[in-house]
Amino acid sequence: MSSEVLTEEFEVLESIYPDELTKLSEREIRIDVEPDDPVDGVEELSVALNVEYPDGYPDALPKFSLEVQRGNLDEDEIEQLLGEMEKVGEENLGMAMTFTLITYLRERLSVFMREKEERIRKEEMEMERRTLEAEEAKTRGTPVTVESFKAWKIKFDKEMAVKRMREEEERLKGLSPKEREEYKRMHTRLSGRQLFERDRNLGTLDEGLNEEDAVSVDISQYDRTAMEDEDNDEDHVTFSDSD
Repeated sequence: MSSEVLTEEFEVLESIYPDELTKLSEREIRIDVEPDDPVDGVEELSVALNVEYPDGYPDALPKFSLEVQRGNLDEDEIEQLLGEMEKVGEENLGMAMTFTLITYLRERLSVFMREKEERIRKEEMEMERRTLEAEEAKTRGTPVTVESFKAWKIKFDKEMAVKRMREEEERLKGLSPKEREEYKRMHTRLSGRQLFERDRNLGTLDEGLNEEDAVSVDISQYDRTAMEDEDNDEDHVTFSDSD
């Protein structure tokens, strides 16, 4: 390789990339490379391409290396880019290839950014889908089966029993001992016969009736046979001869 050929290529590159190119030596340069078509909403991406030219250039491939300056590229992606650039260099052996390599790298970085944008979009859609499903599940609730209803009913009855017990305790706290005993007595459930035997006047509707006017009834004197005879007498009609 003649130094004139490489010097001429450096001059062309410097005119195209005045701010991006740094000449490290007579045979090595460093160029800051960004995507050809940046994507909005995606983290900026920038790499530094180091190119070292051998004696046989341009009939021999230069050595490449990439260093990420902004954004994120993993090792596999960097190896992929270097492998692709090597193929492009092989296709351009015998001619100045640095500009072609930089152009290809810029295009590939744009593709990486679009692919990243697509991944982000899919992740957002998946997150939105999961959120909607979670909200629908809250609204829809759990399907009710016989077993689940029985389990719920047992739990509900226990909770209500505890609630009534606590309410009862709170109510009793505000009563005097005498009122508390009366409250307990009044809220003790008795059968109809127990109520009747406890108070023979339970069936009286007139609450103002005096005790001296009350009439005690002995139900033992009434039996079903006597009551049936009285009904038969009332149904029997006698006609006289005069009629």
